[in-house]
Amino acid sequence: MPSGNAIAGDTVLAYNLFMRKVIVVGGGIAGLTAGVYAQRSGFDTLVLESNLVPGGNCTGWRRKGYFFEGGMHWLTGSSPDQMLHKVWHEVGALSGASQIINVDPFMVCVWEGAQICLYRDPAKLEEHLCAVSPEDRPLIKNLCRDIRRFIPLKMPIMDIPNLKVREKSRPALGALLNMLPALSRLIPLGKLPVKEYAARFKHPGIRLLLSGVVPPEYDTVSLMFTLADFASGDGGYIEGGSTKLSAGMAGRFAELGGVIRYGERVDRVLVKDGKAAGVIVKGEHIPADAVIVAADTLAAVDNLFDDPLRENWTRNMRRNTIPLVSTFVCMGVAADLSAWPENVLFPLKKPYEYGGVRFTDAGFYNYAAYPGYAPQGCTALTTILLGDTYDYWQAAKTQGLYKQRKEELFETIRECFEEQLPLIKGKIAVWDVATPLTYERFCGSYHGSWMTMTPPGSMRGSYPCKLKSVKNLYFAGHRMMPPGGMPVAVSSGRTAAQHLCRDFGAVF
Repeated sequence: MPSGNAIAGDTVLAYNLFMRKVIVVGGGIAGLTAGVYAQRSGFDTLVLESNLVPGGNCTGWRRKGYFFEGGMHWLTGSSPDQMLHKVWHEVGALSGASQIINVDPFMVCVWEGAQICLYRDPAKLEEHLCAVSPEDRPLIKNLCRDIRRFIPLKMPIMDIPNLKVREKSRPALGALLNMLPALSRLIPLGKLPVKEYAARFKHPGIRLLLSGVVPPEYDTVSLMFTLADFASGDGGYIEGGSTKLSAGMAGRFAELGGVIRYGERVDRVLVKDGKAAGVIVKGEHIPADAVIVAADTLAAVDNLFDDPLRENWTRNMRRNTIPLVSTFVCMGVAADLSAWPENVLFPLKKPYEYGGVRFTDAGFYNYAAYPGYAPQGCTALTTILLGDTYDYWQAAKTQGLYKQRKEELFETIRECFEEQLPLIKGKIAVWDVATPLTYERFCGSYHGSWMTMTPPGSMRGSYPCKLKSVKNLYFAGHRMMPPGGMPVAVSSGRTAAQHLCRDFGAVF
C-alpha cells in the first residue's frame, strides 16, 4: 500500500474492532501522545506513570502558594503556522481556550545598567543591537540574515511508509523549497559552538546575551533554529505552564477511554517468544499485546529488561548521548517584580563555583505577570544552573549532606539576586532547589538530565523506535532525536503509535 494511504471513515471502524491491549510505560509528553493516538486508533491503552501526576519532565510544582515552572519555557508548535501545532491540538495539549504568550523581548541582558534586548523581529533586533554596538554591525547583520534564512525550517510532521491513515500528513512542496536557503548554513554553523560564535562579537553584553539562549556548548545551528522559531511567531509560553499542558493531554486520553494508573513504576518489560508480552509492576504481571516504552530511553534499554538491549541503535545511544544536566533554584518573593523583564540575564560581580562548575553570570525567569503563580503582589522566580553536577549531589546524598548543600546553593543564589534586585532583600517567602537527583527520582531521567547535549559534530538524526530482535515493542521520548525536548517527545510518541498501527493493521 502507498505511504500515507487515506482511509474512509466507515472503513476505519472495520479495522479497529480488534481492541488489542497496549501498555505505555511513562505518562510524560511522549507517553501521553502515544496513548492518545493508540487509543483513538482502536487500541485498549493503559498508561503506567511512576509519578502521581502526568507530564514527566514537563512539570512544575507548588510551594506555599507559589508555582515554580520546572519544564516548559517556550513551546515549539504554539503557532498555527507550524505543522506541530495540529499535533498539540490533537493530543489535548492546546485547545481553543489556550492563552499563548509570545514574550518580546524574549530575553534581556542587563549590562552596566543598560538593557540589551533579544527581540523576536530580526529587523528590530538588528536595529537595536547595532545601536548598542555599532562596531559589531557586520556580525549583527549576518546574525539577523541567518535568522531570516532559518525561519522556513520548521519541524516536519510526516507519516511512516505503508501506513493506513484517516488523514495524510506531509509538508507542502512549497514549504520544502522555502527551506533551501538555510541548507548552505547548516554545515558551517553546525561545526561552530555557540560560545565561539558569540565570542566573535566585541560587545561583552551581546556575547552574554547570545550565550544565554541555548547552552553555549551547543552547535550554532541550535541557536539559529531557536531564534528563527521566535522570529516566526512561534515559541510561545502556554499560560498555566507545564502542569496545565500535561493535564490537558491526560484529559484528552481519558476522554478517548484510555486509563492512566499513577504511582505505578514499571519494574520489567516482559518479552516472550520474541515479542513484548506485558510488564511487571510491584510483582503484578499485566499482560499486553504490545508495549510502548516512553520512559527515558537510555535508562530503559538498560534497566527495564531482563538483559540490557543490545542492538546497533541502543549501543549508539549509549555511546553518543551527552546528558544535559541542570539544577533549578526557585524563589517565592513577597514583592511585585512586574516592572522587570520576564527573562533576565546579568553578569556577576563576584563569580562562584558550585559542584565543580564556575558561574560568571546569572539569570532568572520572572513570572510576576502570570496570575495564579504567586499570591497577590508577589512573584515566583526560577533560575536554571547548567552543568553536570550529578556526581556532586550523589556524593552529598551519600554523605548525608544533601539538604545542607541545597541550603548553601540557595544562599549563594540569594546573594546574587539581591545584589541585582535589592527590592527582594528580606522578602523571600519560600525557596526550593530541584537537583539532577530530583529529576532522576520523580521522572526516571538518565543521569538526572532532561535533554541531550548537541555540541558540534554530534549526532543529529533520529533513532529507530523499534528493535529488530523484539516484536510489538516500541520506543518514544526526548532521547529519540537529540537535543530532545517537547517537540521530539510529542513527535516520537506519534511515530511510535504509527508503527504500532502499521504492525497490527490498524488505521492511524
